[in-house]
Amino acid sequence: MKIGLSSNALKHSGGLERYAMDLVRGFAAAGSELAFFARRFDMSVPESRMVEAHRINVSFLPGKLRDRWFSWRLRHARRAAKVDVLIGCNRVDSSEIAICGGTHLGFLRATGRPHKRSDRWQIALERRQYETSNVIVAHSQLMHDELRELYGIDAAKIQVLYPPVDGARFTPVDATRRAELRRKFGFADDEIVLLFPSSSHERKGLPLIEAALRDTALPVVLAVAGRPPARTSERVRYIGYVKEIEDGYRAADFTILASKYEPFGLVGVESVMCGTPVIFPSSIGCCDAIAAHAKFVFTPDDEADLRATLARAVQQRLAATAPMQSLQSGVARGAVLYDASVAGHVDALLVLAKRIHGGN
Repeated sequence: MKIGLSSNALKHSGGLERYAMDLVRGFAAAGSELAFFARRFDMSVPESRMVEAHRINVSFLPGKLRDRWFSWRLRHARRAAKVDVLIGCNRVDSSEIAICGGTHLGFLRATGRPHKRSDRWQIALERRQYETSNVIVAHSQLMHDELRELYGIDAAKIQVLYPPVDGARFTPVDATRRAELRRKFGFADDEIVLLFPSSSHERKGLPLIEAALRDTALPVVLAVAGRPPARTSERVRYIGYVKEIEDGYRAADFTILASKYEPFGLVGVESVMCGTPVIFPSSIGCCDAIAAHAKFVFTPDDEADLRATLARAVQQRLAATAPMQSLQSGVARGAVLYDASVAGHVDALLVLAKRIHGGN
């Protein structure tokens, strides 16, 4: 059985592109023959050498038309590559397994943005993908519920599989290494650091966090990693783009988001696996996958509740008497409530693929 993977790109990135790279490593380790279809390939990453690469050029088209062109060209490309089962990690209408890491209707509803013509095109392509696929893999219960409510998908067609996280990469470190990382990022010993990893600050809730921290007496610093914020201060610092984001988690005391829409939020699972608890709104999809001892949860878009939750988290940290190494190890232990291994996730996808291939 030849597996096909479709994604916007095979390169270091966020969201579903990163997930697709995890799948490449997992399928390669499982010995699967793998064709990969994408707009762009970074041939410097090892994953690009693990696949049969098929580039679908969209660069000559206006941005709003590229999804539909890619999907149309993919129908022919997968047949030419003799793919038996295609896993679609982007909006394509010829995948047997559709990966749902977010829905456009859900995003528009959460952000309150009015529908434009280009939105209608994306939604129509999503609907075709969900209708023509054999199974939809939802990356959270939130996505399952959106598929049912907003797209009218039969529950029997949806399988919830939380996305994988590299357990070898995201782990706690000893006290000496953590102290080195604190110095590297410029964190003082008496500061409680809230790590805010983001490339889209409005969507990730930076204005709400800034409002909750305004005039606070708590000894906290918000460390923004990723895109620079519009302004910095003694309270809000920019630590640059952190390629080894696991070191950011390890150096911080908490990871914080206040996202308006976060279908899963791998950041949360990565953080707690490094031993750093999260401060998240209940609307983030991964909250269901994180144990109670590793999270502080507040009401979405509620500044007062976020302020109270921050106070509770900081007070708990200040009251802790155990060494930080023990605290982080304690957070990491049992923090993730599912098998987050790439191998386990790929095994589950292979079961679905074999069932589909056997039924054709």
